[in-house]
Amino acid sequence: MSEKRWLCLALSVVAILIFGQVARALDVLHYTATLEPDIAAKSIKGTVRIRFVTDSPEVEFNCGDLAIDSVRLGGATLKFSVVDHRLRVSIPKHAREIEIEFHGTPKYGIQFFPDRQQVYTVFSTSQWMVCVDDPADKATLTLKLILPANLTPIANGQLVSQRDLPNNKRVSEWQQRTAIPTYIFGFAAGPFQVVKEKRGNIEFQYFVTNYNENEVRRIFRDTPDMLEFFEAHAGVKYADRTYSQVLAAGRVEQEMSSFTALRETYGKQVLENEQDLWLGAHEFAHQWWGNMVTCRDWNNFWLNEGIATFIAAAYIEHRFGRAAYLREIETNRANYEKVRAAGKDKSLLFPDWLHPTREDRTLVYDKGAYILHLLREEMGERAFWNGLRLFTQRHFGKSVVTDDFVAAMEEANGKSLKEFFAKWVLSSLVRTHVKRNLQDRLYSRRIS
Repeated sequence: MSEKRWLCLALSVVAILIFGQVARALDVLHYTATLEPDIAAKSIKGTVRIRFVTDSPEVEFNCGDLAIDSVRLGGATLKFSVVDHRLRVSIPKHAREIEIEFHGTPKYGIQFFPDRQQVYTVFSTSQWMVCVDDPADKATLTLKLILPANLTPIANGQLVSQRDLPNNKRVSEWQQRTAIPTYIFGFAAGPFQVVKEKRGNIEFQYFVTNYNENEVRRIFRDTPDMLEFFEAHAGVKYADRTYSQVLAAGRVEQEMSSFTALRETYGKQVLENEQDLWLGAHEFAHQWWGNMVTCRDWNNFWLNEGIATFIAAAYIEHRFGRAAYLREIETNRANYEKVRAAGKDKSLLFPDWLHPTREDRTLVYDKGAYILHLLREEMGERAFWNGLRLFTQRHFGKSVVTDDFVAAMEEANGKSLKEFFAKWVLSSLVRTHVKRNLQDRLYSRRIS
C-alpha cells in the first residue's frame, strides 16, 4: 500500500476504534454487486445484494461517504439510517439477504483519471461499495461492471461473461469463489493492452498502455518465477487460475485478490534495472500473506506487511544473490533505526492504534521485515522456512493474530522463542503494564 492508502487505512481504523466495529454478530457470506463508474464525473453508482447470517434485528455495514438511495428485502422497502459512515438497517426475523442502492463521488478508495480514461480501486472498499470493512469477515463476490465498451476492465476472480449494452457500453461479470476480506475487493479499467502468457495451470495477464509487447515481457519476466518461489516457501499453491498486473496512472501500489495495480513508472524502473522489482514481488506476495492468511484485526497488521516485505527481499536473494538480499534488509534496518532513535518505537502488536503515524508504517513494514530476518538467523534456514510454511498452511484462507505466528515458529523451532518475540515484537515504548499484559496473553500457551 502507498502512504496515501495507509492514511486512508489509518482514518478507517480510527473510526472503527472510536465508534465501534461493525457488530461481530453479522457474518457476510456473499456480495453481488453491479457498479457503474463515471470516470469523467469521478462518481459511482450501483447496487449490492448482501447475503449474511445474523441473530440480530439490526444489521450494520460500512458505507464511507456514499449516499444510500434505498434498502430492500425482496420487493419490500426497509427502514435504514446512516450514522458515522455506517448504514444501519432494521430487518425482519430470519432475513438473510438485502439489496442496497447507492451513489456517490468518493474522495478515497477509488481513483479516477479522466485524461487517461482510467479508474481503479484502492483501500478501502466501503468508499465505493457498501460492505463490512472488518478484515476478519471474509466473503465471496459476484461483481458486474458497466463501463464504456472501449475500455478493458479487470476485477477479482474469474471473468465469466461480457455483454454489450446500448450507448456503447458493456457489462462484464466476475466471480470470486474463494472467500476473501473486502479490503482486497477491487477493479481497474482503462484503454489497456493485454499481454498474456501461461505457465502450467496459471495464466498471467499484464495490462499496460505505454509499453510495447517486448517491453512488457521484460518488465514482468520474473512474475512466473515469483509464483514458484512463493508457492514453495508458503507450502500452498496460488489460489486462483489467473494473476494480473496492471500498470496504471498515478502512484498506485495496491494488492487485490488475483490482481495487482502498480504505478506505471514501475515498468520504467525495471527496464532500467532488472533488480529493481521489489514492489512487484511485495504485492504478489500478498496473494498468500495478507489476502489468504489475513490479520484478524489491524492491530496485527504487521503479519500482512512485515511478512510480504521480508519475503520480497527473500525472493530478491533467490533471484540475484545474498548481497542483494542483505541490501534490502539493511534498508529495512536503517529505516527502523531512524524511528527508534527518534523515540517512536512501538510493539509490532500495536496496543493502541487510535493515531497511527508515518513512523508506525515504517514499523509495520520495515521493522516487521527486519525482525523476520533476525528470526531467520536465530532459528536457522530449515527451521525458519518450515515454520513459515506451517503458519501459512495451517491458516490459509483464515484470519490470524500474532500468537498464531509465534506458535508455528516455536513448533518448527522445537523450543521456546519467548525471549526473541518479547524483545523484537513486543518491546516498545508502550506502558510497562500494557506490554506485560500483551506478553502474558501471547505466551499463555506452552508449546510442546
